[in-house]
Amino acid sequence: MTELRFVHLGFGADAVEYQQAWQEQRTVHAARFADEIPDTCLLLEHPAVYTAGRRTEDSERPLDGTPVIDVDRGGKITWHGPGQLVGYPILKLPRPVDVIAHVRRLEEALIRVCAELGLETTRVEGRSGVWVLGDPVAARPAIGGLSLDFDPRLTDEEFDPRLNGPEYAPSNAGQRREDRKLAAIGIRIAKGVTMHGFSFNCDPDNTWFDRIVPCGIRDAGVTSLSNELGRRVTVAEVVPLVEKHLREILESAEPRPRAVEPAAAGS
Repeated sequence: MTELRFVHLGFGADAVEYQQAWQEQRTVHAARFADEIPDTCLLLEHPAVYTAGRRTEDSERPLDGTPVIDVDRGGKITWHGPGQLVGYPILKLPRPVDVIAHVRRLEEALIRVCAELGLETTRVEGRSGVWVLGDPVAARPAIGGLSLDFDPRLTDEEFDPRLNGPEYAPSNAGQRREDRKLAAIGIRIAKGVTMHGFSFNCDPDNTWFDRIVPCGIRDAGVTSLSNELGRRVTVAEVVPLVEKHLREILESAEPRPRAVEPAAAGS
């Protein structure tokens, strides 16, 4: 791929409102499609906001009516806010675009960032993003005095952790020793150019996730670099590492068009 350019839109007190950043994405996307600029990754923080991808269900939104911005990316509902590094890589890829390969490249870069910080992370099959694996189910502590055999999440398809107390809250998944998501990925590809991207939890207040069903996942939770490493890991510390590993992965990649199955011969 071509050289990757990074643009810092705003962090901390200069965090960028979601709608403003979305419009900037559109502007950069159009310029990249026209080959007026190179591949570009926007890096920023947002003020606290919930955004919902195209597959979000009503039952996953905040119960208290907190506003949610509906967006055109894939995936479901999530939260962005202070302490979370957001990256929007806007890249031109060969068509038809191999979406899964693009997501895997983003995951790999963030996994390498975590490794450099001393944290082992991985992927979870069927669930995009970067994860910290929990203990085996049999080794996890009982929830609320219940044995695993009576854990409602295993038997109740309509179980809602928001109605069942803090012991089920996504932000407490680390205490329960469950799988927990450290970075979320949701993208859109238009005219062969990517939009949206990743959110990487450095040092946010993860209780914001307790108002929703993050990414539509009810049997796992969320975490942050600070929670896992036992020290404060700021966005400022993580930005240069993300730039380093995204550059390594994306500039060395040789994206190929998605394989297209030949049409069956007519009778």
